[in-house]
Amino acid sequence: MVCIEPFVLPSVELRMLPTAKDDTIYLDHAATTPVDPQVLQIMLPYFTQQFGNPSSLYRLGQEGRAALDRARSSVARTLGCIPSEIVFTGGATESDNLAIEGVAWRRRRLQGDAPAPHIVTTSIEHHAVLHPAQSLQQRGFTVTFAAPNEHGVVPAERVIAAIRPETCLISVMYANNETGAIQPVAEIGRIARERGIPFHVDAVQAAGALPLRVDDIGCDLLSLSAHKFYGPKGVGVLYIRRDTPIDFVQQEGGGQEEGRRGGTENVPGIVGLSAALEKAEHLREAYVTHCSGLRDRMEEALFAAIPDAQLNGPRDRALRLPGHLNVAIPGVQGETALLSLDMQGVAASAGSACTTGNAEPSHVLMAMGASEERSRASLRFSLGRDTTADDVDEAVDILIETVERVRELAGAR
Repeated sequence: MVCIEPFVLPSVELRMLPTAKDDTIYLDHAATTPVDPQVLQIMLPYFTQQFGNPSSLYRLGQEGRAALDRARSSVARTLGCIPSEIVFTGGATESDNLAIEGVAWRRRRLQGDAPAPHIVTTSIEHHAVLHPAQSLQQRGFTVTFAAPNEHGVVPAERVIAAIRPETCLISVMYANNETGAIQPVAEIGRIARERGIPFHVDAVQAAGALPLRVDDIGCDLLSLSAHKFYGPKGVGVLYIRRDTPIDFVQQEGGGQEEGRRGGTENVPGIVGLSAALEKAEHLREAYVTHCSGLRDRMEEALFAAIPDAQLNGPRDRALRLPGHLNVAIPGVQGETALLSLDMQGVAASAGSACTTGNAEPSHVLMAMGASEERSRASLRFSLGRDTTADDVDEAVDILIETVERVRELAGAR
């Protein structure tokens, strides 16, 4: 057995990331993060000197192959699995699609149409899960979308109650991208394992904030995206437990990734993903302390200044991701507030970055029982490694001014 050494990361500090613009207070880390400079330095040689195709037999190609092997082993160590269970993809959307459609179509191929294979997921999933589930529904599969409680947590018993004899897959996100609500995936995973049902976890928002050991989670499939943990965009991971029944239906044509995902591997991106994940795991405890402290500071200041603001998500902060704060501010449209904040140098979000500009209110907040008015009045702030107390204080001051101005204008009409 060949021992593959990990990529060498220099000694690390928590706050070392320059913002995209020096005058921007960036509070949208749930949408994307800047590439860590140390990660970028590790990636650079694979764009230039070590650019070989990893499927080629000559030295340059084999250098690329060795980089892929090191990256696969590094990711496997973080997830607590074996390297052959790691498939590199073009991002979390591809990983989620492959997990859901691959398992579903495998079941249908093996057992035919009667009874139609059944999938259990939740109504607060990212669209990368909801849309393939809905697409399968249109093609004869059955799907149950378990609802959350008013705090955005889907109780495990609701998922368990949805299971049928023909259930072929359960898919539940680890933590919600809009509210930060952490889902009871370990409890669901235990039940899924007892009943022999493959369990997929979209862990995109969890990396660097929550433990990712797949045996502790109890999942058979797990999705990650590098740009959520200070790696590059356009590269992701799908962990697939050995012997999980799945057809590789997404991308064919080259036999790469052991025949599971065609296409020349994005070596620089994969190297960056593995280095970023390794560092995120190394920093996890410090990151949680840093972000949760600033999140609490922001939450307390915001609610003290705007007492009628409403929290979207669990009141128990331990049940939320450390850097997430989603609030509804009555009388203030979220999109209007965002534009005003941006003009004053604060970058935030009205919900999922993938649906910004969509005329529809947040499907997550609506599933939690929020009114359309409350959904449209909501803002998401997500903090990161480079966020400071001064950033939080200034952002709150700007938000207070924005709210006062918008309400004043509305009252003058």
